[in-house]
Amino acid sequence: MGQRSRTESTRSATMRAPARVVIARVEPEIDGGRHAIKRVEGEVVEVVVQAFSDGHDRLQGVLLHRRSEHDAWQEAWQEEPLEARPNDAWRGRFVVGPPGSEEYAVEIWIDAFGSWRAGLRKKVEAGVDVAADLQEGALLVRQASERAAARGGPDAGWLADATAVLARGGEPDAERLELALGEPLADAMARHPDRRSAARHAPGLFVQVERARARSGAWYEFFPRSCTDDPDRHGTFRDCEGRLRHAARMGFDVVYLPPIHPIGRTGRKGRDNARLAAPGDPGSPWAIGAAEGGHDAVHPALGTLDDFDHFVERARALGLEVALDVAFQCSPDHPWVAERPDWFRRRPDGSIHYAENPPKRYEDIYPLDFECEDWRGLWDALRDVVLFWIDHGVTIFRVDNPHTKPFAFWAWLIADVRRTHPETVWLSEAFTRPPLLQHLAKLGFSQSYTYFTWRNRRRELEDYVRELWSPPVAEYLRPNFFANTPDILHEYLQIGGPAAFVARLVLAATLADSYGIYGPPFELCEGAAVPGSEEYRGSEKYEIRSWDVDRPGGIASIVARMNRIRREQPALRAGQAPLFCEIDNEQLVAYARRPREGRNVVLVVVNLDPHHVQSGWVELPLEPLSLASDASFQVEDLLGGGRYLWTGGRNYVALDPAVAPAHVFLIRHRVRSESDFEYFL
Repeated sequence: MGQRSRTESTRSATMRAPARVVIARVEPEIDGGRHAIKRVEGEVVEVVVQAFSDGHDRLQGVLLHRRSEHDAWQEAWQEEPLEARPNDAWRGRFVVGPPGSEEYAVEIWIDAFGSWRAGLRKKVEAGVDVAADLQEGALLVRQASERAAARGGPDAGWLADATAVLARGGEPDAERLELALGEPLADAMARHPDRRSAARHAPGLFVQVERARARSGAWYEFFPRSCTDDPDRHGTFRDCEGRLRHAARMGFDVVYLPPIHPIGRTGRKGRDNARLAAPGDPGSPWAIGAAEGGHDAVHPALGTLDDFDHFVERARALGLEVALDVAFQCSPDHPWVAERPDWFRRRPDGSIHYAENPPKRYEDIYPLDFECEDWRGLWDALRDVVLFWIDHGVTIFRVDNPHTKPFAFWAWLIADVRRTHPETVWLSEAFTRPPLLQHLAKLGFSQSYTYFTWRNRRRELEDYVRELWSPPVAEYLRPNFFANTPDILHEYLQIGGPAAFVARLVLAATLADSYGIYGPPFELCEGAAVPGSEEYRGSEKYEIRSWDVDRPGGIASIVARMNRIRREQPALRAGQAPLFCEIDNEQLVAYARRPREGRNVVLVVVNLDPHHVQSGWVELPLEPLSLASDASFQVEDLLGGGRYLWTGGRNYVALDPAVAPAHVFLIRHRVRSESDFEYFL
């Protein structure tokens, strides 16, 4: 027993004592570091740390960051200073590089020299003898000189000379005290600290860096088969060029296509989701696969793969990116059903289980069995589908119902594809419970559909938007506010008429950095629904529709104006969180958005009542908007035109939905005079 104690004692004598610094918290951090935060190329990560030690010693620390892809783990850490803040807080920041993965950490240690210097200053000011203290300081400086020499640093010689000065015997003199307390020595010592007992936050924390389109963009969804002037004729990719020009004229960034693959015939649904299809019914594009091919084929009526490649090139020439639907399910006629029957879940009688979401039944769709015996082969095949379309110029994918497939699959698939294609952008279409929706975002999805469609009252809008823009959710979940979808026509749009469509357009385009519309039905203000549901009547999901996008009564010009405002005002596509204003009318909502850099503040006021004039007094948050309480300033309506002179924080607005359901104001800060309305940016 005694021998064991002496051995343990000898071992402990050769080890340094445990670090005295406690790193209590590091933000941002998602689930203890299990998941990455998100940024886009060139953005800043601001890290806040709470750290402390026993006693009164001072601390010093750095923020560490490096690339962390699978082939860059040995890359040296880059260091940024940590700035001390009140209440044991520290703050640092770094700028992320190109798309990929980056790792960050913090390292904090006892600042022996800084602590010594602070104590020395107090003693000098109190008239206490500091001869012994200067000898202690000389030892600290000599050790720093040795560290500098070991690293080949230029400070080694200067620190050695400083050691000699401090170590001189006799009474402390002005030269020694000036050296000890001066900034040059403090700066040199800070460059060569003793970090052997530093505390480092563990585990490592990660940033998923993506390209700018992952953060912001305007999406336009349309069915290629409906790009036809005759509903009895199936549209083609060549027919879609006119729709591409239309989307480009309206200022969209992304055109999103529902599945473009061959459609099965077995169990095909008829119009308005009738269980039996009539002759000539085209079926649902989400019933993927037929004799003509599966997920890596295009519907023959749309054209060939060469036609699709031409479509992608034409979109790119117009400044548009193409997003494709990823729906990992099969029709009963999909080639995999015959070739790989083990990839499907079977009933006891041997039949394959079709999809159900009671009371809905999808006899035209077979779910895949992600836990089948050959799950690895299935997963690889699905990944190869994504890689196939990347080879054909598509790098944006809208994923259908990802919450109905294993989370582990999405984590693996997205990470595996990003290893060779970090430019890919992934949109999660998961209208599901909040924890599931958020978990999918943590797993790597770039953007997420949200519950925005069902938030139509002022308070619920404000509460929901604040939730999305607040940490920690804002660190990993980027909302894409779709105002409508082929599956969802909210009652507000069914009964609200054009004013409702404009109001929802403005809200979607200004409350989130990314938004989208399901094209022609939205811009044409189509509100006809299957009674008692949110389903479009005459839904394009089950039939070909011929849309005259130029017909009178549409709001395409307003959509174009809204997209132009977004492009001209960084606050609306890459700005700070919306700042809601108090207003004395529950039918009005008002909020301001500031750019991350620059002064142009956008103030949005929307009438949520599509049928009546609503008015009220808006209370502007003056300090966050850099406005004086008695200042006069202009607000210029970028959407409807006109300029108004406002003074102070309380101002009156009135919105007639028949004329203009919303204002999108640019705040002009300085007015020269009330009479001539001259202004400065």
